[in-house]
Amino acid sequence: MPSTLLARHGEALDFFGERVHAVRPDQWDAPTPCTDWSVRDLVNHLTGEQLWVVPLVRERRTLAEIGDAFEGDVLGDDPVAVWDRAAVESREAFLDKGALDRTVHLSSGPSQATAYCAQMIADLVVHAWDLSRAIGADERLPPELVAFTVREVSPYADSLAGSGLFAPRVEVPDDADEQTKLLAMVGREA
Repeated sequence: MPSTLLARHGEALDFFGERVHAVRPDQWDAPTPCTDWSVRDLVNHLTGEQLWVVPLVRERRTLAEIGDAFEGDVLGDDPVAVWDRAAVESREAFLDKGALDRTVHLSSGPSQATAYCAQMIADLVVHAWDLSRAIGADERLPPELVAFTVREVSPYADSLAGSGLFAPRVEVPDDADEQTKLLAMVGREA
């Protein structure tokens, strides 16, 4: 399991990173499927998430100790370079010996690093689709990442809309492909 989890994490980082590198200079202010988020806001969100990994996983710090270090705009004048650095650091922190055996302190409380890594993968996959749609890139997601994310999200999919962070589940035919079903679970229309 750990080697598969780490492989999926690396693949998700790479896939999202390819989309970040595909953003044209005139697209950073473009809208995304995420209500109220521009392309820049979306990339900032995912970059910020990657920046949290080192202090939470490697340094074993708490949210209180980290404070608001990653609030606001973390992208600065070179969003692609900041994403690249954050992605490398996140990948390396999860690859540290024993990293997946640790407990991390999240806003939801203490969590196993494996669960945290799985959540990060799911977020990268879903938002890679959002970013692809926003910039007009190929929206097909890698099948192994779709399958992983469906397994990750399915147990709590029905509660996502209630969180206020996701649109309601979209109804799709039973014979819809796995990517369409995944997107529907997280309130997106393919």
